[in-house]
Amino acid sequence: MVAASLSPASSVHGRHATEAEKLANLPSPASVKAAWQHSAHSSSGSSSHASRVQRNPPQRAPMLPNESFVLLQDSVIRNIPSTLPSPSHAKKPSLSKSRNSNAPAAASASMQEEATHPNPSPLSHHLRSTLRLFNLLSSRTDLDHPLCSECSHILLQSLTRQLEETKKERDGYIAFEKEVRKEKEREGEGVNKVEAESRIDKLKEEERLAVEQLKSAEREREQLEEELKSLELEEKNLEEEEAEFWRQHNAHILKSAEQASQLASLRAAYAADSATLEKLERTNVYNDAFCIGHDGVFGTINGLRLGRVPGVPVEWAEINAAWGQTLLLLYTVARKLGYTFENYRLVPMGSFSRIEKTTGDKATYELYGSGDLHFGRLLHNRRFDFAMVAFLDCLKQLVDYVKSQDPQVDFPHQIVKDKIGEASVKQQFSQEEAWTRALRHVLLALKILLKWTTNGSNG
Repeated sequence: MVAASLSPASSVHGRHATEAEKLANLPSPASVKAAWQHSAHSSSGSSSHASRVQRNPPQRAPMLPNESFVLLQDSVIRNIPSTLPSPSHAKKPSLSKSRNSNAPAAASASMQEEATHPNPSPLSHHLRSTLRLFNLLSSRTDLDHPLCSECSHILLQSLTRQLEETKKERDGYIAFEKEVRKEKEREGEGVNKVEAESRIDKLKEEERLAVEQLKSAEREREQLEEELKSLELEEKNLEEEEAEFWRQHNAHILKSAEQASQLASLRAAYAADSATLEKLERTNVYNDAFCIGHDGVFGTINGLRLGRVPGVPVEWAEINAAWGQTLLLLYTVARKLGYTFENYRLVPMGSFSRIEKTTGDKATYELYGSGDLHFGRLLHNRRFDFAMVAFLDCLKQLVDYVKSQDPQVDFPHQIVKDKIGEASVKQQFSQEEAWTRALRHVLLALKILLKWTTNGSNG
C-alpha cells in the first residue's frame, strides 16, 4: 500500500492495463486465475463482443492495488442465449458451502458444464455466475459465502474499520517518509564541502579533547585507587590502634575499679582507726590505772584507803597496798616527765615498796608499816616514817619542777619538810586523824600532777 501510494503519477493515470495484466496483478490463487482464463477462452460467442468492449472500454476510476474484486467478461453477463435449456440441464448447481480447497474444483466443473451446454438458459447462467463469484470470494477470505444480510453488514463494518485504520497507518507512513525526504533534502542542500570538512575537523578536535579527558580521568582514577588503598591501610591501622586503645582502656578501668575498691577499704579502715584513735585520745590511761578519790575522811587510790582513824578499822595490808600504788604513781609521773629525783631512788614493789637513798649512808627505807608493838616493830615503824618523809621530799621536788614548767599550776597545800598542809606524814607521836589528813593531801597533789602530766599540751 505504501509503495502504491508513493508510485509516480504516471503509473496511476497512464494507459489502461489489459485484462491479462489485471488478472496477473490480482492477489488471488493461481488455480482461480487459471480457471478464469479457461472460462474466458471457452465462451465461443463472446470473443467479438469482448473485442468491442476492449475497443470501447468504459471510463472508470483507476484501480488501486488494495481493491479486491473479480473482473467479469461482458459476454458472460450480456450474452444471454434465446434458447431454453433442456430439462435435464436445468438443474441448479449445488449452493452448499465449500471451503477454499474446493473452489478450483467447483470452477472447473461449472466451466465443463458451460462447455457442454453452449446455449444455457438465463437462470442457470446467472446461477453459475453467482456460484463462481461466491467460490472466488470464499477462496479469498476465511468466510464461506454466501452470507446473510446481517452478517454481510457486520463484515462490511469490520472491513470498513480495518480500512480506516489501514488508511491512517498509511497516512502516517507517508508523512514520515515526507519528513525523511525533506530532512535529506535539507541536509543535501545546506551542507557544502567546506562546512563538512570544518565540521569534521571540529568533531576530530572534540574527539581529541574527549580522548585527553578520558586519559586524564583514567590517571585520576588510578591515583584515586592508590589513595583508596592507602586510606584502607590507614583505616586498618587505625582500627588496630582503636582495638588496642579499648583493651588498654578496659584494663585501666578494671585497675581503677580495683584501686577505688582498695581506696574505699583503706578509707573505711582509716575512719575506723581515726575513731579509735580519737576515742583513745580522749581516754586517759593514767586515770584508769591510778584512780584517786576519797571515802569519807580517807583518801583512796584504786579503791584502797590510805590512813587510819579511830573507830574505823583499816588493815595494814590495805594501807601498805595503797602506799605501793602511791609510790608507783609518783614513779610513773616522774618517768613520763623525764625527771630524776635527787638523793633518792624509788623502788615500787606493791605492798612492799621502798625508797633507797643514793647519797650519804645509802640507807633503804621500807614504805609499809605494821601494827605490832614489840621492840623490833617499833624500829621498823621508825623506818616507815623515814620512808614517808623521803616520799614527801620526792613529791616536793616534782611539784617544784612542774611549777617551774607551768607557773599556772596551783597546788593547794604547801610541803615543808615532813608536813603538807600543816599536817605531818609521820605516824609516831601524832594523831591518826592528822596523819590521815596529810595522806589525803598527798593524794590530792599527786592527782594534780597526773592531770597536768597527761594533758595534751604537755610533754
